[in-house]
Amino acid sequence: MRVVVIGGTGHIGSYLVPRLVELGHEVVSISRGARRPYLDHGAWSRVESVQIDRTSAEKQGDFARAVVDLEPEAVIDLICFTAESAQQLVQKLSGRIQHYLFCGTIWIYGHSTIVPATEEGPRNPFGPYGINKALAERYLLTEARLRGFPATCLHPGHIVGPGWVPVNPAGNFNPTVFARLASGQAVVLPNLGMETLHHVHADDVAQAFVRALAARSVAIGESFHVVSPNAVTLRGYAEAVASWFGRDAVLEFLPWEQWKVTASEEEARATWDHIAHSPNASIDKARRLLGYDPRYSSFEAVRESVLWLHEQGRISST
Repeated sequence: MRVVVIGGTGHIGSYLVPRLVELGHEVVSISRGARRPYLDHGAWSRVESVQIDRTSAEKQGDFARAVVDLEPEAVIDLICFTAESAQQLVQKLSGRIQHYLFCGTIWIYGHSTIVPATEEGPRNPFGPYGINKALAERYLLTEARLRGFPATCLHPGHIVGPGWVPVNPAGNFNPTVFARLASGQAVVLPNLGMETLHHVHADDVAQAFVRALAARSVAIGESFHVVSPNAVTLRGYAEAVASWFGRDAVLEFLPWEQWKVTASEEEARATWDHIAHSPNASIDKARRLLGYDPRYSSFEAVRESVLWLHEQGRISST
């Protein structure tokens, strides 16, 4: 199958594109620039790479036509963030492709009401990212169920992997939190540290897209969570990180209003987003219908990323 991957050199695409090539697909990778993927792999020599600035091309009304001109049989869209972007593609791709796979987010649920949250749970999104992804999902599933457009929506959690900083036990992206835990220094967590995060390794997300592509008959018109088997609490996460370096976590706790003044504005904003969502998603549907079988637990996925940071000298354990 000729598969066009939009955003092919990013976090997910770095693992997804080689998987597709190894399965015998003809792959075209669209990216904005010439940046190398996070994961070196010999399969990239067999990939057609195309540079398109999606934002600019959409403003000109040219992006969807450029995708059509690549003559895809399937499109995997890893960087669609609005319903308007999805609509441009649907209008041009309808009747031309066998499958369109959209990368959403578990943040479409906003605050959960029952956990682990299932795909049938209510959507209560907040913040531009979650709201826009939820609107895109609603549009695509409506097009699939009422008009036959072959769309599938996959919703990853907090994507981790070697090459970038994962969300840390304080709910933000400051690598100093990992360094303090690794060196036995105290870390202050918001509230009681019982809010949750739900990580997933980028390669497990890639696996889910490959399985959804192969299970087209049951995947079209459906959405699926793509996360590790279990969410983790901030406190449990901090304790795990410290243990990887032979330490006991030294933790302190402050109510949110006091905690937020200990961090930068950017860090406090990221932490609030994560603890206000406190995602905890079920993968039962993806397991049952797609055969999704994540290789990594949350801790295993994050550990690989944190040890990579340590090896790169970006965090110290002394």
